[in-house]
Amino acid sequence: MSSRKPSHKLVIVESPAKARTISKFLGRTYKVEASNGHVRDLPKSQLGVDVENGFEPKYITIRGRGEVLERIRKEAKSAKSVILATDPDREGEAISWHLATILGIDPESACRVEFNEITEKTVKSAVKTPRSINMELVDAQQARRVLDRLVGYKISPLLWVKIKKGLSAGRVQSVATRMIVDRENEIETFEPEEYWHVNTSLRAGNARLSAKLYSIDGERVSIASEEQANNAKARIEKGGFSIKSVKRGERRRHPAPPFTTSNLQQEASRKLGFTTAKTMQIAQQLYEGVDIEGRGTLGLISYIRTDSVRLSDEAVAGARAMIGERYGAEFVPEKPVVYKGRKSAQDAHEAIRPSNIELRPEDLKASLTRDQFNLYKLVYLRFVACQMADAVYETQQIEIASESVVLRSSAERMKFAGFTAVYEESSDDAAEDDVQHALMDVAEGLQAEIEAIETTQHFTQAPPRYTEASLVRALEEKGIGRPSTYAPTISTILARGYVMREKKQLYPTELGMMINDMMKEHFSDIVDLAFTAGMEEKLDEVEEGALGWREVIEEFYGPFAATLEKAEAEIEKIEIKDEVSDVVCDKCGAMMVYKLGRFGRFLACPNFPDCRNTKAIQVEIEAPCPQCGGKLLEKTSRKGRKFYGCERYPECEFVSWEMPVCQKCPKCGGYMVFKRGRKGENYHVCANENCRERIAAPASEDNDE
Repeated sequence: MSSRKPSHKLVIVESPAKARTISKFLGRTYKVEASNGHVRDLPKSQLGVDVENGFEPKYITIRGRGEVLERIRKEAKSAKSVILATDPDREGEAISWHLATILGIDPESACRVEFNEITEKTVKSAVKTPRSINMELVDAQQARRVLDRLVGYKISPLLWVKIKKGLSAGRVQSVATRMIVDRENEIETFEPEEYWHVNTSLRAGNARLSAKLYSIDGERVSIASEEQANNAKARIEKGGFSIKSVKRGERRRHPAPPFTTSNLQQEASRKLGFTTAKTMQIAQQLYEGVDIEGRGTLGLISYIRTDSVRLSDEAVAGARAMIGERYGAEFVPEKPVVYKGRKSAQDAHEAIRPSNIELRPEDLKASLTRDQFNLYKLVYLRFVACQMADAVYETQQIEIASESVVLRSSAERMKFAGFTAVYEESSDDAAEDDVQHALMDVAEGLQAEIEAIETTQHFTQAPPRYTEASLVRALEEKGIGRPSTYAPTISTILARGYVMREKKQLYPTELGMMINDMMKEHFSDIVDLAFTAGMEEKLDEVEEGALGWREVIEEFYGPFAATLEKAEAEIEKIEIKDEVSDVVCDKCGAMMVYKLGRFGRFLACPNFPDCRNTKAIQVEIEAPCPQCGGKLLEKTSRKGRKFYGCERYPECEFVSWEMPVCQKCPKCGGYMVFKRGRKGENYHVCANENCRERIAAPASEDNDE
């Protein structure tokens, strides 16, 4: 009896969601299985790196992957061939290599495929053109993994002995913590400098305009005191002003490039209030595939871990055609817009974009969760806008002069909306806007009469604390980490209690500052920004084949081992005392202390283990309960979503997903809630569905939803 010949090919991907999406495209001649991520890694219970024998890593099967691997082995035996289709980056290449090793597949055989987006066309094309595993990518990933293991498993035990158990040190996380601590030190030592503005209101003919003091006696003005401001005001009060010049011009604003991983994390933080971890979680869902009503499972965006702003010709052509059809020919630039990436960019993949320009966000809204819809819309609109024409503004600069004083007034108005009809990028930095938005009908030589002069005192501001968005931007600018590392790095330093987040801002904790001081004193290279950035460049060289990965590790480990030995001898044990709260334990009467757990800070009785009482920390917001006037508390749902409820629950059942504010609606008298707008602006909106009155929030107000 002859055995049946294998009739199908086995495709292995990482996630079940990705497997479901790809299965739909490939049909019956292929079977798709998921590895559920990594299948092998260094052991958790030991170093797992043989430092005496070329830093050989000891890989073991990850706990819980045994059944998965058994199923994959069984399917591989009955398949015609095996295709490894893990993500198109270093980590994905390493997963494919581990799978090949386990399944006995020659890495040099044509067993590996990759695709930048999960669409029928790209997937079918990819499986027809397999290649060998790129061992340079694998080696770059191995080098990073071994480096991180050596740093983490050599320094962390030292922290356990000298400070307290549960602490950890890592290459990128230590640098990120240092940046946050350094910023806090800058803020504490900052000395504000006084400066003054002198603004005038003038009438020239029928026109009223505002102007700033520009120069006195031919010298640019810089006013540092009230006395100087009053002297300048006195000079202006002498009058004798006329319109000296009126210059008209044109200003063009270019659209922002399509999203990289870093840009997406920053913009999702500003516009949607997402953490970096949440952004990547939702983006992964959109990339791997979402069930769309009437269409099945579709991958909606291209690969999400990228530092490239490059776009395929096909994607650009599709965007230009759609823009012309939907917005008009004048919104389509004469030539496709091409963006230049950073020097340090690996440029391995395209920028993040929608997989199919025809899938408009509004058409998919019913099939997506609120977060999926908002993030998809952000990616979609950013991509469309990046291929649109510039926004054009008509500008006007008016110089108003007396014999010795020059005032300047600037104005502009939009001439052509261009890309701003679709999307405008938000910013972490709030800039002063001295530009009027109406052009003045004035002519040279026209007399100008001063109507009012205002002198205002200002002080220079300390640099702002990092938010997740601005920290990601800083890490990228300094060459620290790569797209795949930003979110886990921030999540780690928050989880370890080195940093806390409050109203989006990142603060170092006492523990974080203590560990940072120790690392700077004893492991200066590990927390040195230039050293860490240089290590990233070496990993890139490994990927390019210019350096051997063992060579990189060996060069690092010699000095590191000597530093470690010295630190073990020099570091003295530090005793950390728990921070005492003002909350009394209702079981034994002791003053409860603050502790850090998996889900953040909580209150615990100091008499543990005799008393095991714990309590959640209650955060009270300023606004009273709209229903009964009691205190409103910030709470967290079982799924981790923040909401607001009355302390008198269950007597008072008031609850709101949006944060109530103290301000009453000026239109209907109802309570208002905090909102963040599309462009990152803050405002208050009436909670009454029949009213929804909207007003701007105070400039100092912020919220981390």
